[in-house]
Amino acid sequence: MKLSAIRRLLLTFALSSMLPVAAFAAGTDLPKDLPKELRIGFQKSSVNLTLLKHRQALEQQLKGVKVTWFEFTAGPQMLEALSVGSIDFATTGEPPPIFAQAAGSNLVYVGAEPAKPGVSAILVKPDSAIRALADLKGKKIAIQKGSSAHYHVLRAVQQAGLQWLDITPVYLAPADARAAFERGSVDVWAIWDPYWAAIEQSAAPRILATGKGLVNNLSHYLSARSFADKYPKVIQVLFEELTRSDSFVQKSRDEAVAIIAASTGLDKPTIASFLERRPRSPVVYLTQNIIDEQQRVADNFYQQKLIPKAVNVRDAVWLPPGTKL
Repeated sequence: MKLSAIRRLLLTFALSSMLPVAAFAAGTDLPKDLPKELRIGFQKSSVNLTLLKHRQALEQQLKGVKVTWFEFTAGPQMLEALSVGSIDFATTGEPPPIFAQAAGSNLVYVGAEPAKPGVSAILVKPDSAIRALADLKGKKIAIQKGSSAHYHVLRAVQQAGLQWLDITPVYLAPADARAAFERGSVDVWAIWDPYWAAIEQSAAPRILATGKGLVNNLSHYLSARSFADKYPKVIQVLFEELTRSDSFVQKSRDEAVAIIAASTGLDKPTIASFLERRPRSPVVYLTQNIIDEQQRVADNFYQQKLIPKAVNVRDAVWLPPGTKL
């Protein structure tokens, strides 16, 4: 990547701490050895991917490549599919790739979106006696294991001066966790948008803590190393189009709300609330700052014995040819 291109994109994105993706120039020839199929995993929180699916820009850019989309309930399930070769490209929060790497997966980080600390919450019932993070002691907390919510709860427990063993985690996927929370089988639910926005609309739970001051909630893009090494131009095209999707969210909010609502099956007020909390999210290649932050998350999980072995995040970082940290 040429330095001049990096400078231009730094000005465009105003993200001095991140290495932006070089723009894919219109008319540039793609390599002849494109994949026959590009299989993409996404979830309800994947705003840029959801809009990219609707826009069909990949089908226009990658002529002859069959683009197939697979929806997952959460990041850990998505990375299981990536690990066994069922998909080629995925996006999750910070913890799922750490758990996958600890389990021996050959995935690589190929990119990231900026921090979104305000799009996750630890929720209690309106009449709950839980008023402070210290009150989590002895409580049952519904969490998707290995998700951003998992780390959110860990940091909340630590900030309260508690130990992980002081709580009772109940590992449930989002839909099951909501059901358990609503019927009172658990005391607390840690969850991210748009699931948080959805229950806000119907049940008005009380927010014990958002991610602000506790977690960064970066979104990571991941692939198999073999796919990224063989098709770096495909990754480049993906990132350019994902960033265009984010620009669409900022400039055409009402239309974006309608598209995402139709895709997710959630109502427009839920999606509008979610997008209101979501910051601008262009896609960038990884930088040392991003890697260092992810390493801190990994080290914390290992120190708490929540993953079986220490993880070196840098071992799983992929950068396009000619690019250095």
